[in-house]
Formats: sequence, C-alpha cells, structure tokens
Amino acid sequence: MKVIDKIQSLADEGKTAFSFEFFPPKTEDGVDNLFERMDRMVAYGPTFCDITWGAGGSTADLTLDIASRMQNVVCVESMMHLTCTNMPVEKIDHALETIRSNGIQNVLALRGDPPHGHDKFVQVEGGIGCALDLVNHIRSKYGDYFGITVAGYPEAHPDVIGENGLASNEAYQSDLEYLKRKVDAGADLIVTQLFYDTDVFLKFVNDCRQIGIKCPIVPGIMPINNYKGFLRMTGFCKTKIPAEVMAALEPIQDNEEAVKAYGIHLGTEMCRKILAHGTKSLHLYTLNMEKSALAILMNLGMIDESKISRSLPWRRPANVFRTKEDVRPIFWANRPKSYISRTKGWEDFPQGRWGDSRSASYGALSDHQFTRPRARDKKLQQEWVVPLKSVEDIQEKFKELCLGNLKSSPWSELDGLQPETKIINEQLVKINSKGFLTINSQPSVNAERSDSSTVGWGGPGGYVYQKAYLEFFCSKEKLDAVVEKCKALPSITYIAVNKGDNWVSNTAQSDVNAVTWGVFPAKEIIQPTIVDPASFKVWKDEAFETWSRSWANLYPEADPSRNLLEEVKNSYYLVSLVENDYINDNIFTVFADI
Repeated sequence: MKVIDKIQSLADEGKTAFSFEFFPPKTEDGVDNLFERMDRMVAYGPTFCDITWGAGGSTADLTLDIASRMQNVVCVESMMHLTCTNMPVEKIDHALETIRSNGIQNVLALRGDPPHGHDKFVQVEGGIGCALDLVNHIRSKYGDYFGITVAGYPEAHPDVIGENGLASNEAYQSDLEYLKRKVDAGADLIVTQLFYDTDVFLKFVNDCRQIGIKCPIVPGIMPINNYKGFLRMTGFCKTKIPAEVMAALEPIQDNEEAVKAYGIHLGTEMCRKILAHGTKSLHLYTLNMEKSALAILMNLGMIDESKISRSLPWRRPANVFRTKEDVRPIFWANRPKSYISRTKGWEDFPQGRWGDSRSASYGALSDHQFTRPRARDKKLQQEWVVPLKSVEDIQEKFKELCLGNLKSSPWSELDGLQPETKIINEQLVKINSKGFLTINSQPSVNAERSDSSTVGWGGPGGYVYQKAYLEFFCSKEKLDAVVEKCKALPSITYIAVNKGDNWVSNTAQSDVNAVTWGVFPAKEIIQPTIVDPASFKVWKDEAFETWSRSWANLYPEADPSRNLLEEVKNSYYLVSLVENDYINDNIFTVFADI
C-alpha cells in the first residue's frame, strides 16, 4: 500500500501517523540485531519504516535485501531510499524492478551525497543528475505504481547554506520552488531534513502552502542520543542549533544518560508543538536505536507498551500481493518467517476461507528455513546443548521451555513463551513429563474481548474464539494410547504422521478445521487460523527435519546425544490435536492415566 494513502486514511480518522528510519549496518551481526530491533518496534504499529541507500550507493544490494525483508518478514509497510549517486539508469531500474517484484510500493527519491572523494555531486555517465529527474523517470516508466516521497529542507538544502549557517532568501526561495517542481512531477509526500528549531519547520510548512504545495509534509525528528554524534550530524547537515539547546547540552555533554534523557525531553516538546499546529504525522530518525524514539512516542501518548494490538493472531506482510491474506494453517504459528518463505511463490493468498484461493503447493524445504541469526544460534547452544542420556532428558528440556526457563526453542523463531501459552503452561509441563513433547499449542477461548492482552486481536469492539489445540511428538505406543482415549471423546479430532508418512487420523484428509475466529462490528466472521491436513503433510517434513538441523547438529557428529535425537526423529509421530468443544474444553483429559 502507498504510504500517502495510509497517512491520509489515518488523518481522516483523526489519528496521527508515525514512522521510523533505519540504515544498513556494516556487519552480519549488526543486520541480525537490526531485525530484532525492528521486530520490537514494529509491534507498536508504525505507519511505515524506511531504509537508507548508503553513501554513493555503497549499500545498494544490502538495502534491497533489507527492504524486502522489512516488507515481507518484519511485515511493515516499507519505503526504500533511492539515490542517483553512482547509479546509471540501468541500476536504478534494477532497484525499482526488484522492490516492485517484492511487493514494495514506496520510494524516497533523492539526488544523494557526493561520490566518495568528491566535494560536490557528480552525475555518473548514463545516470540521473537530480531528484527531480529521478521523480520524472519513475513516473514516466512505472506510472502510478509507486508512491514517491521526496526530501524537504526547512533551512534550505545544505549545498546553498553559507558559512554563516544560513541560506540567502533568494537561495531559500529557489529551493522551495525546486521542491514544488518535484511535487508537480509526481511526488505525493515530503519528509523533511532534521531540524531542532520548530519555528523554522512551521515557517517552512507555511511557505510551502503559500506557493501551492498541498501534499502532506512530514517532519523528520532525530532524537539526540549522544553529544558528539549530535554535533557531527548537525554539522554535516548544516542544521541550526538553537542557543537554548546548546546551553542545556554543554554542561552534560560527558554524561551519556543525561544527554539521552534531554534528547527525549526535547524531542517530545518539539513534537508537541508541531502537532499542536496541525501536523498529522511524525518521522523519527532512529539511527538504528529504539529507546529514545519509543520514549518520545510514549510521552506523546501515541503508543502504550501495555496496549500493543494485533490485527490478526499473526503479523501479515505489507507486500502489496498479500494485503488481503487473512487465513493460515496454525502449524507455522511459531515459525512465521518460514511460512512466508515457503508461500512467497503463490499467486493468490487465502482470504475469508482457506479453500477459496489457496495456491496448490508450498515451496520446497531448504536451508533458508533453518538459517538463524547468530544470537539465536548462540542461545540454542546455551540452552539446548546438554548431555542427553535418555528420552527423559529430552522431556526435561521441553518441560523447562514450558516453565518459561528457556528463551529459545528449535521449533520456534519467537522468543520464549507466548502470552496465551502461559495460560496452560502447567498442563503442558505435565504432559511433557509423560513423553508428549509439545511444540505448538493454544488454550480454548470463548468470547474473550478482542482487546485482551493475552489472546486478543482484530482491534477493539469484537470477541474472539479459539478451540484448544496441541501439537506434539510422541512414540507410537503413546499415540496408540491417545487414539484409544479419543474414542470416548467425540469432540476431539487428531492427525498423526511419522517421518515415513504413516498416517493416523479420525478426520478425512480434505477436512479443514477453523481453530481461531473473531466476530467484529459490521464485518463478516474472520477465521485466521485453521488445521488443514494437506498443509500438515507439508509441515511435518519441516518439523521432523528440525530435530536434526536445529538441535542434533549442534552436537559433534559422534556424540551420543546427537544419536539419541536422531532416533527420536526417526521413530516418533507428530500429532495435531483439536478439542472442537471450545465451551467445555477436555483436551488435557486425553492424557489422564497415560
């Protein structure tokens, strides 16, 4: 979706948009850390996030990769910076085609900084020389597909700011007229350069309106995180620093915590003044840090840590091709990134009902599904690599996970127990003690308010429902005992399969079972998670392979613990169990006396 449409929609509802900017880190660990930080920040519901291009196009490939992952894995509306520096038209079109194929619709069109070793911008041969020409190129070749944002400079472009720190009135007016030409050429949004004098920004907005610029103008707010970095950035951008800001910072310049606290205070007060004058959006330059940006938004009452809402039980990609997707199999609940990667080739995504538009096949299982950030790999090593002498030792690890003593799981991309799991964690500990090794679960829910902090989704005013669900590995002997118990419990359905595809079930392989649904004002019933036997057959390969790829392989090759895990993988069944009576839930009765 275009950012301009989201901002205007929020404004029509009387709401203020906010967004975050990030830049490509220099190391693999830095990239992993950035995505963890993005995951946390995106939970607060920014209107969009953008990623910079890098000086001289130096991070072009990484920026393209990060933008795609933001849109499709982090699941936030993403905007990619695109500059003209060192970029022939062929490279510009390659970048635009790449993000278009990944469902991204938003570009921030910039001229860019001078190439490395140059004081002034140099147009590369066969390239584009300015942001205006870049906007014209995008519109002429790609029509209305992209939402185009351009930069605005409240103090004028740094190139025309003199040694006295000011632009002449003539230079300032010329810069405004150039901005209007960019908007007239097809830009539909302006995001400003950082500033610390709010009066300068307010004057800039008024001046823009006076010459006929009508599109939204989003103020770029950069929280002050440390004194030297602040001086370096304002010096590079030739940004005016009000005397009162320097007076407040100089006495505390060596106290980093005090500088951050002042930065949060200043950012909050700047935003309050700007919003009071009618601006309906804020763009925060995070410098890849989260605390100051989030603190400012909390101070403004725009976000609340205790009220993080979910539109669905799972986070939907912002990819334009998946915007209406609202149904998924429950099996990948703890591995959403894997699900997205295995379904990215689909031409249609389920909407309303699973069977309406489901693509016929999932992508093949590959190394991608088992690639982990280094920090998560280290956590698995710390928590799961212990001597395993018996199946009971394996059960102990699953019990620890259910007790909340472990923050990682080989079968999960998420951190620790999810809030709803804690509702049933004591029962989970008991059945894991009996050899039923759980990897996925949800409690029954009967008309819980949709803004519940544990099981709520879909926004306020609705009610949500869930059938109790358990997914676990167990031996053939224990599976036989479960099957026998289920004969006396007609409301329970099960599917079980082993690595060799031996199938045991009391439902037809075509039966699709909705296990989560919600009822909301003026909407049809939404059923976002289902149990689908056909998908379970696909999921089981990934679930069994996880024994090896995410746990056993952490041990040396000849290690007895590794051999034991492989034995379990090759002999156990994977079982999906649903209690269809969500009012009188008896799912844990199945395991009594086993």
